[in-house]
Amino acid sequence: MSGRKRGPFFLFLFLGPGMLAAMADNDAGGILSYALTGAKFGPAVFVPLAFCLMPVTYTVQEMAMRLGVVAKAGYTRLLRERYGNGWMVCQMAALMIENLLTLLTEFVGMSAGLGLLGVARVPAVLLSAMLTLSVALFSGYRKKERLGLMIGMYTLVFLFLAFAAKSGVGAGESLRLSSGGDFRWYAAALIGNAVAPWMIFYQNSAYADRKMRSRQIRDGRKDVFAGCICQVAVAAALIVVGSSVFGMVPNLESAGPAELVSALSVRIGPAAGILFAVGLFSSGFLAAITVSLSSSFSIAEAFGWSNSLNDSFRDAPGFYMVYGISVLAAAAGVLIPGLPLNFAAVLIQVAGGVLMTPVLIFLTLLTSSRQVMGEYANSQGQKIRAWICVAVLTAVCAFTFFRAAV
Repeated sequence: MSGRKRGPFFLFLFLGPGMLAAMADNDAGGILSYALTGAKFGPAVFVPLAFCLMPVTYTVQEMAMRLGVVAKAGYTRLLRERYGNGWMVCQMAALMIENLLTLLTEFVGMSAGLGLLGVARVPAVLLSAMLTLSVALFSGYRKKERLGLMIGMYTLVFLFLAFAAKSGVGAGESLRLSSGGDFRWYAAALIGNAVAPWMIFYQNSAYADRKMRSRQIRDGRKDVFAGCICQVAVAAALIVVGSSVFGMVPNLESAGPAELVSALSVRIGPAAGILFAVGLFSSGFLAAITVSLSSSFSIAEAFGWSNSLNDSFRDAPGFYMVYGISVLAAAAGVLIPGLPLNFAAVLIQVAGGVLMTPVLIFLTLLTSSRQVMGEYANSQGQKIRAWICVAVLTAVCAFTFFRAAV
């Protein structure tokens, strides 16, 4: 294929589920959580912490990619076949609850973004739901993947906002604030957002659906690595952007996205508020698609239904019904008045980190199995890195809830 013919799709030659999962990981809830973290604590501790999490994110996503490419099956099916229905049902139930809560924040972000652009709340929610549902009408896996990649590329605008922003809190004050009691919740939220459970279910199934061959694992690793770089860079940028409005938003946890955007418009300029609002919508849109698909993949695999994005609604009605029900349930839920939206985004990220621990344990066991992976099973070094990630997540969960109980 000539360079001219490839055009802008040249980048998509190896980019795929890894990049999509990483960009969707910086979802509307994540964006609010990152910005809120920066506005509350400043960047001195949380920006370095975000970069320190990159090896954890890569280790987890690389295993999910390799499992999908080699085993040609989704995590849910493999979990049932290797460890029985009991473990599968427990993880499926936890995933469905976490996904619904996550989708709630996506619709909060999408409706808030459209609201800041002049669209009323109810029409904004309806429009968001219609756009998310319309993805199912695209034919073929590749078209859906490219659509997602194009939507996700907009999140890079937060890097430009970070360059325009100036932190409203000094390094010394930021360090002092980060030693407070609330720090543990926001640190757990940062970790939970970096390794959300739905990423494993979506990414693993998407690579299997993409029908990559084992010899293409190197391309898969490039995809995952590029996604991890983008994810951590955008996360750090959002913390910096949030720190620019330090002290400008009273009652941060009970405030809504509009208060954050208004403060950004005052601090950086009206264009910053508009760009942030559009970014909030696009990130919520992409995440709503991928999170809903992770539910569809998982439920379809559990019941043995057709579960390929290459299938039409007629070929895979159960798969697309789960997608539609997930979207509509979240859209209805977001219309509930009085939700503490900003702090809810933080708590949902914390929940993701808690639920990720058992998922990661079984992912490590599956990718270490020679029966499942053959020659592509985890090496000794990969096993060590994976179990370190398990230990880190377990310690964070234990520390968070121990301190909360004291």
